[in-house]
Amino acid sequence: MSAILFENEEQEKAAVESKEAVKEELQKKIYTEVIALDTFYIAEDYHKKYYLQNRPGLLTEIKAYYPKVSDLTDSTVAARLNGIVGGYGDPELLRDEIDSYGLSKDARKLLEIIVY
Repeated sequence: MSAILFENEEQEKAAVESKEAVKEELQKKIYTEVIALDTFYIAEDYHKKYYLQNRPGLLTEIKAYYPKVSDLTDSTVAARLNGIVGGYGDPELLRDEIDSYGLSKDARKLLEIIVY
């Protein structure tokens, strides 16, 4: 199951419109539910940046930049890398952005192997 959670009417409207646009584009039913957010719980550290945590070569390097867990989980670069190694990245976007990530040659090579 997948869900889009919303806090207010504006977010709900945007979620429903997004779901409908994807439905139109794919020409098939979308099973994602749009649900009002009731209570939000912060995930435990071992859940944060899950995909990145399973890539020790990249994680070690990123942790050198962000030694505190809170800095790592708040990092835009870590979020991008987490999505990329989780299979949700766009190879074209990676090519455009990889220089801005500040990665070593070894980490870049590892990332490119994962993606390409």
